[in-house]
Amino acid sequence: MSDPGVTSRGVAAFDALPDYDAAPLLESCCGSHAWVRTMLERRPFRSLVRVFDEADEIWWSLSPEDWREAFDHHPRIGEQSAAAPQAAVARAWSADEQRGAATSSDATRQALAEENRKYERRFGHIYLLCATGKSAEEMLDLLRARLSNAPATELRVAALEQAKITRLRLEKLFGSTSTGERA
Repeated sequence: MSDPGVTSRGVAAFDALPDYDAAPLLESCCGSHAWVRTMLERRPFRSLVRVFDEADEIWWSLSPEDWREAFDHHPRIGEQSAAAPQAAVARAWSADEQRGAATSSDATRQALAEENRKYERRFGHIYLLCATGKSAEEMLDLLRARLSNAPATELRVAALEQAKITRLRLEKLFGSTSTGERA
């Protein structure tokens, strides 16, 4: 697998990669095989704006099963391992994104673990949250609030959180924090 840093040369370099090198990079951003396959099919992108637009359009065209597959590529909030295998870069991104949970008190980590289990029993998938910049207490409060959602509503909320995570990871992959192209 190629080093994710290869994409810092820009979208043109990514567009030129063979599918077998591009696919793992995309999988680090979103674990849905249907999303990755369709992103590959839509290349060349030619601009970062188009990468973001296509990523979002494809995500919202997928089935709930595809969404759940992507969710499985994330560790539970406060944990290190996901249900599905993750590339090293995705594991590192997850750890960074969940940094607020890692530095919390033992009591908060225990409450997160208990509420995670309650959430999974209720909804059938992990609690997914774009955790970047959030404290463990914020994550726990949001989890508890979302437990009252109807299952169909919660699935859409989790899908929206996955879309946010995918966008952030695409920005990391391409070395950008905005829609401006980086060479």
